Amino acid sequence: MKKLLFILSIFIVASCKGNEERSIDSLAVNQTKNQKVKLKRYDVESGIVKYKISINGKVMGTTITGSGTENLFFKNWGAIELVEENSSQTTKMNLFGKAKTETTKTHTMSKLDNGISSHVDFEHKVIYQRRDPAMDLMMQTNTDVGKAGKNMLEAFGGKKIGNEVFKGYNCEVWDISGAKQWLYKGVVLKLKITVMGITTIKEAISANFKTVIANHQLELPSFTIKKEAGFLNNEEFKTQMDETNLQLDKLSKMSFSEWKKRALADKEDEELQNMSEQELRQTYDMMQKMIKARKN
Repeated sequence: MKKLLFILSIFIVASCKGNEERSIDSLAVNQTKNQKVKLKRYDVESGIVKYKISINGKVMGTTITGSGTENLFFKNWGAIELVEENSSQTTKMNLFGKAKTETTKTHTMSKLDNGISSHVDFEHKVIYQRRDPAMDLMMQTNTDVGKAGKNMLEAFGGKKIGNEVFKGYNCEVWDISGAKQWLYKGVVLKLKITVMGITTIKEAISANFKTVIANHQLELPSFTIKKEAGFLNNEEFKTQMDETNLQLDKLSKMSFSEWKKRALADKEDEELQNMSEQELRQTYDMMQKMIKARKN
């Protein structure tokens, strides 16, 4: 299942982020000595967006509410980006006639630097780094990330349902399985999604796309940096990508019965072993859609 997860991860385009100025060990595999990789994620050069977040709903007699803020900073067409969120969530439940309330607070910060993804653990004062295979793939193949993201939405049944002015910006409105997002030149200004009766809304309260981003606005805390297991250098990544491309080509030619036989042969993968025929078919169809989107 680990190989399958790696293959699936390269298709997560919408949340891919990066930067074009990197240390030597994180240079793109196709970068030459005198050439800088340019990664264009948005159709706007820089921006600062401040969001508010709200959560509200009920599930199985439990009421969940929450609120928070998120700040987005990016420059170089989204090649450098930092996101910070502060939020809290309250759960109210009634167990055997006794009311119980729990509140949790969350503080997160992340930065993607071309193939390098950094996540801050404020509690333990550690920054965890790993390579982002999707972003590395985008750079290796000079893929238009914004276009690839829309192709991915369409591959999974997403549709552009119109245009709407939000906070003074003309946004494309996309719908995928009831989840809606408002995109301005590739930047999400509003997101609304309902899952199991819980509705989450993230919407910009301010957005400025005519601003100069200072370096300090993109800085991470001065915590210890730990590279996660599987952190690949350039040569290791190239080898992994070559192997992945071969696997994807083979998968694209497999019928459902062929894939099912091979998948179920892995007795250690309990997730696959416990899937119904319908779930196996859905997994197979999803993989084929991903492969098709990749080719597009």
